[in-house]
Amino acid sequence: MRSVKSLLAAGAASLISSMAFAADMPIAAPPPMYAPPAPPADFGGWYLRGDIGFSNQSVKNIRKSDPAAYSQISSLNETTGFDAAGIYGLGVGYRVNSWFRTDFTAQYRGNSNFKGSDVFNASAFGVAYNGVDNYSASKSELLFLANAYVDLGTWWCITPFVGAGVGASRVTISNFTDNGLNNLQVDQFGNHFAGGPPVASSATASSGSKWNFAWAAHAGLAYRVNPSLTLELAYSYVDLGPGTTGAISDFTGFTRGNTFKFNDITSHDVKLGVRWDLNSPPAYAPPPLVTKG
Repeated sequence: MRSVKSLLAAGAASLISSMAFAADMPIAAPPPMYAPPAPPADFGGWYLRGDIGFSNQSVKNIRKSDPAAYSQISSLNETTGFDAAGIYGLGVGYRVNSWFRTDFTAQYRGNSNFKGSDVFNASAFGVAYNGVDNYSASKSELLFLANAYVDLGTWWCITPFVGAGVGASRVTISNFTDNGLNNLQVDQFGNHFAGGPPVASSATASSGSKWNFAWAAHAGLAYRVNPSLTLELAYSYVDLGPGTTGAISDFTGFTRGNTFKFNDITSHDVKLGVRWDLNSPPAYAPPPLVTKG
């Protein structure tokens, strides 16, 4: 009996000693939880862009290159106007940081019909007379601009921005006609007088193109659809410089080499644009869950 009691006591002592030793052992730390890497900062990188829109253009005046043509005019009232025309553009840009970006754009600005009229009073051969010249033509441009923009902050994915650009334009004037009427008459003895039925005249000009310095001011709203796609609604004021026709010919085909110059062509443009970000960060995907069966 004593041996059984001793054996039980020894076993209990051994169990208590093992439990105390286990309590003194350090507890292993749980495996660390997976933390996804921080996404890269959302700025910097290249983008492509495309734009479509329409122009609302004006010209300061149109004048013949020969100043003598206006030497006998005492008053001149001119009205001019262009029809709206389509704008089609492509570009490549770089976002420098979260608020500043630049791009280079090339535009084809489609044919815009032009109508103009000069109502004048003049004198010739000692006779005062009056008349009118009616002009028509079509105009198109190529426009190349280097632009810089400042983004003004983002609210509900909408970012207002302002910008400016400088570059070059190639203005082409074609299909120019000049149809005139005046009341300066000549009798059978070569005497000039005012009155009688209007005397008609006409002239045409060949197409002409001119390269100019051009600049623009921009403002608009950008809406970020997703990390790679941004839509823009923008306004631009563009100074395209002057345009010129080719040589003027009268109704007989005679030419002195004079041209008509369109001075200071400007435009108010409205455009819808799309930007494709080539460096947008990939969307985060958690690691696959692995289990042991």
